[in-house]
Amino acid sequence: MAAILLVEDDPLVRRGLQLALSRHGHDVRTSDSGEQGLEQFRASTPDLVVLDLMLPGIDGFEVCRRIRDAGDVPVIIITAKGDDFDVVGGLEAGADDYVVKPAQPSVLDARIRAVLRRSGGDTGDLLVHRDLRIDAAALSVSLRGEPVTLTPTEMRLLLTLARSPGQVFSRQQLLEEVWEHDYLGDSRLVDNCVQRLRAKIETSPATPEYVETVRGFGYRFARR
Repeated sequence: MAAILLVEDDPLVRRGLQLALSRHGHDVRTSDSGEQGLEQFRASTPDLVVLDLMLPGIDGFEVCRRIRDAGDVPVIIITAKGDDFDVVGGLEAGADDYVVKPAQPSVLDARIRAVLRRSGGDTGDLLVHRDLRIDAAALSVSLRGEPVTLTPTEMRLLLTLARSPGQVFSRQQLLEEVWEHDYLGDSRLVDNCVQRLRAKIETSPATPEYVETVRGFGYRFARR
């Protein structure tokens, strides 16, 4: 899964690609103009940018140049069919690859994964959800770009939940998965650990946006 910034001014295309790429497992944020795209890029530092070239205000060529000046985040441009000028101009501006409109989601997803592999940014061990980033390989967590210090148990709990967003885990299941208890242990272990985890990753622990309570059943990690 990768954190994708999609910059596209056509609302139908933008929504369609966002839904399709989300179904492919990516965390997709969108912008409808070059200015907004640059603001979101600076605020969130995505793993990859999908960029339409024909944008109002600051066009995609300039957006691409500014992204490239800021670092090595990969950029895939969306070009008009048969417009070699756009392709050449976009690649000269620093794009890593391109797709031609209408962009087929499966093709775009394949290009995204290929570019990330080439750039060393394959995110198989990276879980991204809104402002929360979990690096399973490095056992590190950041929230809005700031590191979050978790205990080993809190990390195991977060990974168990985050790897299966939307799946409800009973307290007994979590005891078995996280604490490796194969008996009817004390469910307060789970509840207390959830409370500590929420205090570290939730803006408002009383109204969590990541680790949700499913009354009468247990806990789940929120869907995107």
